[in-house]
Amino acid sequence: MSNAFARSAALSRISPSATIAITQKARDLRAAGRKDILSLSIGEPDFDTPGHVCEAACAAIAAGSTRYPPVSGVPVLKEAVAAKFARDNGLHYAVNQIVVSAGAKQVIANAMIATLNAGDEVLIPAPYWVSYPQLTQLCGATPVFVSTSAADGFLPQPEALDAAITPKTRWLILNSPNNPSGAVLDRASIAALGEVLRRHPHVWILTDDIYEHLIYTDDPYRTLAQVCPDLADRTLTVNGVSKAYAMTGWRVGFAGGPAPLIKAMELVQSQLTGGASSIAQFAAAAALNGPQDFVSESRASFRTRRDKVIDALRAIPGIECATPDGAFYAFPSCTEFLGRSTANGTVLHTDEHFVRELLETAGVAVVHGSAFGSPGQFRVSYAASQDVLDEACRRLQQFCSSLR
Repeated sequence: MSNAFARSAALSRISPSATIAITQKARDLRAAGRKDILSLSIGEPDFDTPGHVCEAACAAIAAGSTRYPPVSGVPVLKEAVAAKFARDNGLHYAVNQIVVSAGAKQVIANAMIATLNAGDEVLIPAPYWVSYPQLTQLCGATPVFVSTSAADGFLPQPEALDAAITPKTRWLILNSPNNPSGAVLDRASIAALGEVLRRHPHVWILTDDIYEHLIYTDDPYRTLAQVCPDLADRTLTVNGVSKAYAMTGWRVGFAGGPAPLIKAMELVQSQLTGGASSIAQFAAAAALNGPQDFVSESRASFRTRRDKVIDALRAIPGIECATPDGAFYAFPSCTEFLGRSTANGTVLHTDEHFVRELLETAGVAVVHGSAFGSPGQFRVSYAASQDVLDEACRRLQQFCSSLR
């Protein structure tokens, strides 16, 4: 009998995160001596966590709040989350309708594990965050992609959504502002999708609002349960502190939704991880309850960077790029360069070839659009200093102009 390692059937259905893989490749090149590598591949604010948040974590340690927390979250954070949903979104959840997890990714994973069976389908508008289809497949369900287009601002259209729904559809995942495109669903767009969903009462909705506070239009942010309150009893509203408060490493996400779903997610979490870090939860409560100056200041900084990056990208012959309304990503097209060759004779057949050669040749790490379900594009994170962004755009221009 062989004792060779064998992967489970579930594990065989997923693959490594493309964003993490590119970021790790950039780290490996730096470790190998390439000190000039510029990484625009990861979705992480480059600011420090606000001081009062860090102080709250230290106070929690000093107070001895370092033991196992309740599985669904410490009371002070769940109350802060409920207040945040009421203040920012007009949503009113009881504490038994809120769950806290080790990041928004775990919130989504818990929801999928708690509800999906083999044969179920999950509708995912493309472009999409790389983990949505992977988590769906891990649960034995099937991701069904709803195509969008640059002409429609990468926003899902009601007709396309309606055509994709089948009796097997269990969830629709909406992400606004969108990673990777930066597209934002406004009230009218959400209302139009809501009209479709009313005709299909078996479909549940997961809204990933993690970039909620990074929106650059004059319109206030809207989420589906707010615009379509009659759909709230089958909507899970997901959010967290990682992007708005520069707390990616603290690993705190949360969600509000129907109590039976939240209870099922808590059961999953109780067996997978237990509660999120107690110290990080007290820090997250301070972020949500404390002064919000950091949020507006970082948003203003990101908007300035966005404008400069978009101008620099559009100045490169062959690059087309829409202005994103939210998040901290640009999503330009590289189709003009596919089929061309580098100076050493390498032919760029795909967007993945394009970004890999850009990293190897110019030392700039970005992520290929096919990883997000949009071949021919690439994602640029402008969550980096302006000096890094300027130099990266200069190298990108030089790389593009060298292709034959």
